Amino acid sequence: MTTTQNGRPAPDGPDSESAADTAGAAAPLPSEAGQVSEKEARRVAEAARESTWDRPSFGKELFLGRFRLDLIDPWPRSDPDDVARGEEFLGRFREFLTSEVDGAAIERDASIPDSVFHGLADLGAFGMKIDRKYGGLGLSNLHYCRALMLAGSVSPAIGALLSAHQSIGVPQPLKMFGTAEQKQRFLPRLAAGEVSAFLLTEPDVGSDPARLATTAEPTEDGTGYRLNGVKLWATNGIVATLLVVMARVPAAEGRRGGITAFVVDGDSAGITVERRNEFVGLRGLENSLTRFHDVFVPAENVIGGEGRGLKIALTTLNTGRLSLPAMCVGAGKWSLNVARGWAADRVQWGRPVGEHEAVAQKLSFIAATTYGMETMLDLCCLLADDDRNDIRIEAALVKLYASEMAWKIADELIQIRGGRGYETADSLAARGERPANVEQVLRDLRINRIFEGSTEIMHLLIAREAVDAHLSVAGDIIDPDAGLGRKARAGARAGAFYARWLPTLAVGRGQSPSAYAKFGPLAAHLRQVERSSRKLARSTFYAMSRWQGKMERKQAFLGRVVDIGAELFAMSAVCVRASAERDTRPENVELADLFCRQARVRVDALFAALWDNTDSVDTAAAKRILAGRYAGLEEGVVTPSDELPWVARWSPGPSTAEDVRRRIPPKP
Repeated sequence: MTTTQNGRPAPDGPDSESAADTAGAAAPLPSEAGQVSEKEARRVAEAARESTWDRPSFGKELFLGRFRLDLIDPWPRSDPDDVARGEEFLGRFREFLTSEVDGAAIERDASIPDSVFHGLADLGAFGMKIDRKYGGLGLSNLHYCRALMLAGSVSPAIGALLSAHQSIGVPQPLKMFGTAEQKQRFLPRLAAGEVSAFLLTEPDVGSDPARLATTAEPTEDGTGYRLNGVKLWATNGIVATLLVVMARVPAAEGRRGGITAFVVDGDSAGITVERRNEFVGLRGLENSLTRFHDVFVPAENVIGGEGRGLKIALTTLNTGRLSLPAMCVGAGKWSLNVARGWAADRVQWGRPVGEHEAVAQKLSFIAATTYGMETMLDLCCLLADDDRNDIRIEAALVKLYASEMAWKIADELIQIRGGRGYETADSLAARGERPANVEQVLRDLRINRIFEGSTEIMHLLIAREAVDAHLSVAGDIIDPDAGLGRKARAGARAGAFYARWLPTLAVGRGQSPSAYAKFGPLAAHLRQVERSSRKLARSTFYAMSRWQGKMERKQAFLGRVVDIGAELFAMSAVCVRASAERDTRPENVELADLFCRQARVRVDALFAALWDNTDSVDTAAAKRILAGRYAGLEEGVVTPSDELPWVARWSPGPSTAEDVRRRIPPKP
């Protein structure tokens, strides 16, 4: 979160577009990669975000205290032709997964067999999101996510393979920002089965891209660039033949430079895949440490122009993030099936364990939360399939919410299963019991709280968008670099905006006992959402008034604000969906009511914690911990050796390691 919008507030309030199109702008580069100030880091991140709102957003309005239910009600519908094509593919995909894929073998061998790659290619699974004119299937976001849900339930590694390839790999950036020539050159290859990967992270660079050290030096003849650097945690990097690489083009006379996105041939001279990284879960993941040494990339392989790399990455993720919650929803459904079957069959003290209240609460949580996650995801997919909507907040909310809740679901499932939940599937099968790989699900799900934006980063990213209206009109008031003139103008704008906005937070439809009556038994929950939305907006305004420029450091407070917004979004979604389906799926009204009752308890606790917490004490304690004041507490155990650094250093140059890339041979 930063205190200004691209250095200055928007001219006409929170709903207006900036006078200048900043889409192609690049943030000024720091003087030296890896050595940047906090202000420089914020400036680079701020320049990469979309700064205008030219389409409606339910999430944006929700954080402003404006409950725009009309943006999601009636429940969106898919195009019938898209549904027919999507369902036909899902049928074939399910048959392949159940007959040709051995998820247990992938887990044991930590590898997806060549035959599975060939089968996925034959099905067109590598081109699910690629337009049909380039050889892809052109599935809707909804059916793409349902396909990932299916794949992840058989092998999470296959789900991750397909997701990383299409959601953040080469297909999506080219679809949104590529030239016609680039699309024609690369997309047919990818739709036919070549695998792509996205390379941004470096050994010492994660969510702070201003410190990016991989460089792309323009050649003297202007025909291309020379890439030098090292990229870490490249999912699919072992098998990918086409890469999206983010690198810094140095500024020069007539060239602004900046972080730029390139399509790079994975077999180019100078590329060495030095390591295959191994993880707690997702054992079949082909994840690499990749070095670039004087790798030539043609100028025509730049995506979107120099300096637009981070903006391309963030915009791609607006819909790309939907793939991760799809697999979380799949895990929730799988967990519900195992929990229900086990809790009904296992008898203790004369009754099935599911009838004991301690377990009943867990079953109720798993069922309600799975319904909530699925509904949020379906709504986001349907909104994404309609170009009239801006879903940057909604997609981020469902990624955050689903990754956190799926982890809790898996943890509760292990508790329900007891010792069998901690036991491996092979061990269970060896003594004749159903091999439910619950411990694997827990391991596989844990990364989702880190993948594609950790929970902590997602809190800050969403919070930045949630307070965008305030920063647009009042940012210069709290910006220490703003002069008196800018502050005075900002004060006038803020006064006009808040004079109109603040009175709307006092009363609303949620205070009328008859409001939202068409939703029947769910109407009370929607009235609560409306009231809570206004309360959340008031709390945010009060916090900004209280802390002003220091607000960006109140990360725990901002995290709770975002978590409240996520719960309110989920409650809204389930009420609208259940009401729309009450004639065909009447049981969903019960699930929606159950979910909302549980969510309201969580929301009440979050509101209380906004002001009653130990945040300041924790922050002060952390400084003392970092300074070593409590190091004596660490005595009495054998700690990790300090012979190696926490972060491995690297330097440019040719690789000295063996290339461990894997190339899938042609189908026999």
